[in-house]
Amino acid sequence: MVKLNKLIYAAFAAAVAVLCIAGLSACSSASGNSSAAAGDEGSSSEPQKVQVVASFYPMADFAQKIGGDHVEVANLCPAGTEPHEWEPSPSDVKAIEDADVFVYNGADMEGWVDDTLASSNLAGIAVCASDGLDLRLADHDHDADGAEEGEHAGEHDPHVWLAPENAKKEAENIKDALVKADPDNASDYEANYTKWAGEFDTLDKEFSEQLSQTSGKTIVVSHEAFGYLCDAYGLTQEPITGMDAEGEPDAKAMSEIVQFVRDHNVKVIFSEDLVSPKVAEQIASETGASCEVLNPVEGLEQDELDAGEDYFSVMRDNLKELVSALNQQ
Repeated sequence: MVKLNKLIYAAFAAAVAVLCIAGLSACSSASGNSSAAAGDEGSSSEPQKVQVVASFYPMADFAQKIGGDHVEVANLCPAGTEPHEWEPSPSDVKAIEDADVFVYNGADMEGWVDDTLASSNLAGIAVCASDGLDLRLADHDHDADGAEEGEHAGEHDPHVWLAPENAKKEAENIKDALVKADPDNASDYEANYTKWAGEFDTLDKEFSEQLSQTSGKTIVVSHEAFGYLCDAYGLTQEPITGMDAEGEPDAKAMSEIVQFVRDHNVKVIFSEDLVSPKVAEQIASETGASCEVLNPVEGLEQDELDAGEDYFSVMRDNLKELVSALNQQ
């Protein structure tokens, strides 16, 4: 009986030993798999993208085109928002501070930017895209009453991007900032800029060739946004309001604009997509003109962005509208 008990005990001990060895083996295997998984995760991580924050749509569009796959671009001004009256929230200011590159137009477009940069702790590079361009002086004679006292009544006309060659210069300034922020990918930024510079040149040629052949040369527009475009291609703009996109003329100004339309045989009054067309429609109604949209490319609606619209597609739509309107004069 004692011998039997010893045999049972020995068998039990052997079984326990086998189980322990198996358990240790399993633990060792699991530990090895965990380390391998961690190694795989580390090896598959993608390079961190350059964080770019842009003040409004065209700056974001140009930055994305030049930066390509190396950048992540955030447009501060929401889709469908008129940027002249937009100002950043505290979270927007924090995004600017944390950005590797902050892109803004300058030329008095962003009335908030100087104070924001002066009072913030910017970690990265701030680039004024309009640096190096010859700026037009703003004509505040067309501003609504009191607009000259507003924060957006700057000295200059900020809408430089509406002349394609100016937009090309802005893209170059953005490229230079990206090269400075991320020199390892400088060759890609240079190549992207070369590609898009050619597209700006092509667009400029299209505008120059088609607008040189129109019978009329005068456009009536919602606000004074198209001066650089007009200067580039020999046109004249008559704005309903000045730099304030949402301003409205008084009765005297309205009467003068109506008379101007009649005197110059203007057949199309141009409104915009981000502001109310009611004043443009009223002038069109009083003069027998039609009311169409000419987009200052200050911002796109979300459905336009979803459809893949960009600076170039919108500008080509603008060219079609201009040619059609001017050939009716």
